[in-house]
Amino acid sequence: MQFEGARKSGQAPNLTPLIDIVFLLLVFFMLTANFMEYEVITIDLPKATSSTTSSNTENIHIILSKEGNVLVDDHIIAIAMLLPYLQNKLQTSEHRHVSIHGDQQTNLGLSVQVMDTARQAGASSIDIVTKQP
Repeated sequence: MQFEGARKSGQAPNLTPLIDIVFLLLVFFMLTANFMEYEVITIDLPKATSSTTSSNTENIHIILSKEGNVLVDDHIIAIAMLLPYLQNKLQTSEHRHVSIHGDQQTNLGLSVQVMDTARQAGASSIDIVTKQP
């Protein structure tokens, strides 16, 4: 008389439906995800041999393009809206420093207007960013 013990199944569970579901979820999330697009302005910083490096990363960075665009926090802002925007940013900021990144061909009048607006908004210091040759 032979007793049969518990039979061990040599078969693994079928993972094909699970893999199908994972790929469908992946496709679903890829198609429904909102991808943020950042506006990019390419600028050519002026060169200065007497420039110093700053380690302060909490500065508010303002970028001026040669076309006259003003970019703050990856958003193009009209010059008329710059004062209230900077006032709000500087009130919530512990450090009240502003860095201006301007293209070499930026209009000097626009640069002065942005510096004046930053001072009116309450900036304690304004840095003009350059690159070393």
